[in-house]
Amino acid sequence: MSERRVKGSGGKRTAPRLTADDWTSAALEAMAGGGLAAVAVEPLAARLGATKGSFYWHFANRDALIEAAVLRWERDHTEAVIGLVDAEPDPLARLRLLIGLVLNSTVRPEDSSIELAMLATADHPHVAPVLARVTERRVAYTAGLFAALGWPAAEARRRGLLAVTAYLGYAQMAHVASGSLPTAEADRHRYVDQVIHLLTADRVIA
Repeated sequence: MSERRVKGSGGKRTAPRLTADDWTSAALEAMAGGGLAAVAVEPLAARLGATKGSFYWHFANRDALIEAAVLRWERDHTEAVIGLVDAEPDPLARLRLLIGLVLNSTVRPEDSSIELAMLATADHPHVAPVLARVTERRVAYTAGLFAALGWPAAEARRRGLLAVTAYLGYAQMAHVASGSLPTAEADRHRYVDQVIHLLTADRVIA
């Protein structure tokens, strides 16, 4: 946040000026809690301690905020994760890191809730194209990891799809029946190991 000068009883003091990212972050939090319908200007302004004027400084209308929030979700929940995984040189280690990151992210309820909110509003004109692009990006990237491990393109694609659907199923479980999932860190690590073992079945791992 940048700063602005405001007057108080003791003279001038500094207060944070909201940025567009502050508003998109608040919009994603609202979506996690109540779906797309929860993204409304007045409640978000109240949550941020701001006025509607602050909102309209950054966005023309609610649709513009939704579009920006969905693009931020794409950046933070897909591209940033891929960037982190790509720093690992070994393809099997990349796969393990990816599966560990995405499954463990569901420990935070808001992360799985945002994923499910996107799926629940898949027909929204601002959500649909981004959701389709994100889904294909995730499947293609994961398939590329299996291809790097030696599987032919068609089989790598099938395994990439399986990995992504396993994540979405895990996110759904985290949302509706979190008690059924491993909670201790050691148990989550074992679960990730089992997922990797199943996804790489019929390949000898050194």
